[in-house]
Amino acid sequence: MQKYVESETLELKEKYTDVICKEIVSFLNTSGGTIVIGVKDDGTIVGVNKIDETFRKISDIIATQIEPNPQDEVSSEIRFEDGKTLIIVNVSRGIKHIYCQKKYGFSSVGCTIRVGTTCREMTPEQIRIRYESKFIDSEYMLKKRASQLDLTFRELKIYYSEKDYHLDDKTFETNLNLRNQNGDYNLLAELLSDRNNIPLIFVKFRGKDKSAISERSDYGYRCIITSYDKIRNRLQSENTCISDTTVRPRKDSYLFDYDCVNEAVLNALVHNDWTITEPQVSMFDNRLEILSHGGLPSDMTKKQFFEGISKPRNRTLMRIFLSMGLTEHTGHGIPTIVKKYGSEVFEIEDNYIRCTIPFDEEVLEKSKKENVGLNVGLNVGLNKTEKKVVSLLIEDPEYTSDELAAKIGVTKRTIERAFISLQKKKVIERIGSKRDGSWIVIK
Repeated sequence: MQKYVESETLELKEKYTDVICKEIVSFLNTSGGTIVIGVKDDGTIVGVNKIDETFRKISDIIATQIEPNPQDEVSSEIRFEDGKTLIIVNVSRGIKHIYCQKKYGFSSVGCTIRVGTTCREMTPEQIRIRYESKFIDSEYMLKKRASQLDLTFRELKIYYSEKDYHLDDKTFETNLNLRNQNGDYNLLAELLSDRNNIPLIFVKFRGKDKSAISERSDYGYRCIITSYDKIRNRLQSENTCISDTTVRPRKDSYLFDYDCVNEAVLNALVHNDWTITEPQVSMFDNRLEILSHGGLPSDMTKKQFFEGISKPRNRTLMRIFLSMGLTEHTGHGIPTIVKKYGSEVFEIEDNYIRCTIPFDEEVLEKSKKENVGLNVGLNVGLNKTEKKVVSLLIEDPEYTSDELAAKIGVTKRTIERAFISLQKKKVIERIGSKRDGSWIVIK
């Protein structure tokens, strides 16, 4: 009699393949089960040769490739049959309502269930029901433990004090919901901390596709508000302005509508599913793309989205952005973009939203053909040294006057005069003290 027969709770694998990740997710999302590696589909025992390597790959799946982390629900062991070594992966029914392959997120491809002896993709409706049953009562980013234990919030406290908010160190973390029910720092705390492991990428491609990268800048790994300031400054510096000085008053035309792009970036940050991965801003020769993950928030329709109905996925993060004056709870952001560029600039899928902002063709053409009247909006009205200072502060807002003087080749006194002038022109602003603070380019 055949000893091993595939069933709803037993999966046979002749050898390790990456599809095992999908099998584990399917068992987690159903009733649990066992994966036996080293047995053919017909029950023939062949054994496993590379035992250590196979164990390592399974450990990697458990630790990094499934969301939420199923460490407590999956275990591995060795079994000997007919003189051969088998690896047994035991999967309990998940204690969470839904699991996914992290690289696909909470989409049909990422969320699978066990049906008979096969893995089946869950329907969007099945995912929605499970997702809501887990997350509707409380944001998941408030429950998910941060990847780091020792977090500090100096920058965040500076932002609050600059807005004249009185902060009590004893209640600061509680008031902002920075710890989960177990008392550990949560994902929200990690996003707001001075130093973290979360990137925020700006990629500049050469051409109209992703075949050639000309520049890749990472503005993350620190407080999300500072990261937003840095990427906002970068977008301002990229917004080429063509000035027609033959008419009065002078006519300025820009590469893209900055207010629309800013709304798209804010929307991506506040509504992104940070349990999947971070948003990304990509610049091509003819457009900007702002990509966020997680699709529409639960219970939101596309009609509501385009009408500006506000249903933030991350309500606490939204409140923090509101208190900083970075966004409004009026829902005007999406309608602003739609009014300028049309609803077709949005690509909405189950697991992501992409906003594509096309560049002004006239500005593109003129900027290629002539230098007369061509300015970067950020640099209008600034002298040579001031332009260099602003450009370097966009790269690193913590540059000191000594460091800037050395890079530009001027005296420290010249840099200090540039600081004073740029502050009067409301181009830069100091965040924090002279010793511990940093510069923010605000115009």
